[in-house]
Amino acid sequence: MRGWVMLTIGVAVALSLAGCGGGAKDGEGPAASATSPHDTGPRAAEAPVDETLAQQGEALFKSKTCSTCHAFGIRITGPDLAGVTHRRSAEWMEQQMLHPDVMTKEDPISRELLGKYAVQMPNLMLKPEEAKALIEYAKRKDKELEAAGKLTAANTQGR
Repeated sequence: MRGWVMLTIGVAVALSLAGCGGGAKDGEGPAASATSPHDTGPRAAEAPVDETLAQQGEALFKSKTCSTCHAFGIRITGPDLAGVTHRRSAEWMEQQMLHPDVMTKEDPISRELLGKYAVQMPNLMLKPEEAKALIEYAKRKDKELEAAGKLTAANTQGR
């Protein structure tokens, strides 16, 4: 039994290390090469921020436990979200939030992110208006990081 536990732990560690992207910065690497039918058109950051929705999104980011795995400017468990609105369309972001389990099965970008981070994003049962509010919050955070000179090509590129 102990041998089985050690083997399981070893496999888990190997998978998580393999999923770390070989030293690539967050937002680069495998996910930068995949394309998705949900990620066509303008990037989310190209639209103005709806400040009312952004405020709601900020509260949701905390209450829905998004901050357990994500932050802006630092990687926790999931991808660093700095620059995400420059890399992704609002449609892709919304689909990822509303249907993460379906996206990892059907969407090439989401599947590659799962391979890189080795953690399935949970389905938080968000409503579409909540996903939209979270997108507005991410847009506001990216604009703040941009104004502070903290967004670089490394975290804004890579469709």
